[in-house]
Amino acid sequence: MKIIDTKIPDVKIFEPAVFGDERGFFFESFSQKKFDNAVGRHVEFVQDNHSKSSKGVLRGLHYQLNPFAQGKLVRCVAGAVFDVAVDIRKQSPFFGQWVGVELSSENKRQLWIPEGFAHGFLTLTDNTEFVYKTTNFYSKESERSIIWNDPLINIDWPEKEVLLSEKDKLASLFSEAEVFE
Repeated sequence: MKIIDTKIPDVKIFEPAVFGDERGFFFESFSQKKFDNAVGRHVEFVQDNHSKSSKGVLRGLHYQLNPFAQGKLVRCVAGAVFDVAVDIRKQSPFFGQWVGVELSSENKRQLWIPEGFAHGFLTLTDNTEFVYKTTNFYSKESERSIIWNDPLINIDWPEKEVLLSEKDKLASLFSEAEVFE
């Protein structure tokens, strides 16, 4: 497993060693020991989620406030996504900055997004399936969203015409969002 640092040090890309031949492939998709070593602490995952979307669907930018903040280990198992993490920790030197990574069934990469980040993804192909582990359970009362095209964050999404849920259309501007103190 190769660990790749991003411009925000707490966000990590995990790239597995894939062993393949004419029969197919094998790779280790998760190792608690390797993961904990890479992020520098023990992380306990409590829930796995799976979504399927058509091309052009944008989900996010979602997060949960304390005490229900979630870290996420995300990957795309069918198709491809442009995945984004935005640092919303007010005391962080990277506050308001974002990391974007293409995750696909081809590259098999995973992205670690710790607590204190907003997360979103844009599907780049039809029938995209996206799975992720979370460090906390879903809490509707704690859930918040920042609008995907916020001008202060200025994410360089690969597509500008996207399909959004009604909830995501009503997301807050970054300047008005509740963030992590």
